[in-house]
Amino acid sequence: MSVRMRVNRSHTGNRRSHHALKEPRLSTCAKCNAQHLRHRMCPECGNYRDREVVDVVGAKAARMVRREERVKALTGHDTTEEESTEEEPKEEKKEVKAKKETKKVTKEKKEK
Repeated sequence: MSVRMRVNRSHTGNRRSHHALKEPRLSTCAKCNAQHLRHRMCPECGNYRDREVVDVVGAKAARMVRREERVKALTGHDTTEEESTEEEPKEEKKEVKAKKETKKVTKEKKEK
């Protein structure tokens, strides 16, 4: 039988010195100059080695068409981007006003 030796802190630190994570190596896309992982297609344009592997623009357009159809089926009317952008600032203003009012109320309670 052998006696188990205690490993001191310096030896543990020396062993763990190689456990650090390294940043992934990135390459630049030749078509759109976006950064992507090596040996993988560019997520921005869908090219790999100057060939189009995936039609990213077409896939995004198809997703948007499916989304609009799903929204139309659920709500019963067509929603356009113009309507949604006009309604958002009004709702945001209401939320900001409500937050300000709650802050005033809490300040008044603290002062009392």
